[in-house]
Amino acid sequence: MTINSQTQPTLKMPKANGFSFIELMVAVVIMGLLTSVVVLNVLPSQNRAMVEKARSDVALISQAVEMYRMETLRYPAMEDGLDALTRAPAGDTFRQEGFVKSLPKDPWNNPYQYLVPGEFGPYDVFSLGADGRLGGSGLDADIGNWLDE
Repeated sequence: MTINSQTQPTLKMPKANGFSFIELMVAVVIMGLLTSVVVLNVLPSQNRAMVEKARSDVALISQAVEMYRMETLRYPAMEDGLDALTRAPAGDTFRQEGFVKSLPKDPWNNPYQYLVPGEFGPYDVFSLGADGRLGGSGLDADIGNWLDE
């Protein structure tokens, strides 16, 4: 047997388990892209949901105002505001409770507004929007019962 002195035995290094740095960086970039896509699609949906909740609350409060008017033949006084809906009208012997259990706050945690007489009808029920001030556009726009007509 002859051994060739020019060929050296090659040692095979065992392959390390796990990911290389490049593979980890590619995974991080992909996760970042997916996160940005989700955020860009979810945030507008959340804003739309807040506006829809405000519209729904305004419709519910407006129905309670109309029920109050049907029983008392007048709208709640401006001094009483929407709080008049949470208790039985004075002198009403049939109704033991108000027209709503409690008044919700708008999605931006502000109280709903009430004007009688209203600018757009006999009364206005509205949310001041995300900015909490009259007027505005987009998310800051007022959301009121006059928008349903």
